[in-house]
Amino acid sequence: MVESWTFVDGRGDGALAPDEAVTELRRRIAGGAFESWLAGSSGRLLAVVTNAERAMVMLLDGEGDPGEHATYPGAEGRSDGFVLANGQSDEYPDEDTVPLEEALRIVRHILATGGPPTDAPWRVDR
Repeated sequence: MVESWTFVDGRGDGALAPDEAVTELRRRIAGGAFESWLAGSSGRLLAVVTNAERAMVMLLDGEGDPGEHATYPGAEGRSDGFVLANGQSDEYPDEDTVPLEEALRIVRHILATGGPPTDAPWRVDR
């Protein structure tokens, strides 16, 4: 059984289908909310932090887990404007973020199958 996912902030209508989650993420980003967390029924957490062009996608086994994240090997430079819910603005190396559309594809796949797509480079941070 694939786990079910909901937004941690409680907004939304319970368990989300992958396409519904991506639609909600797009709505949040368009509204200026650049950090979103989803909780899986198994206790895992999925975070998307974006600057509306690139995104950090992190998958954690639970709170306190260093987790793992999507990468873009070979990308050069850094991008800023990753604004967290508390107002903090972060900057990340581009190799640790992916283009927003790729991030949404990865999120959709994780919600549908439980893991990232096999063609998406991934780094374990544990």
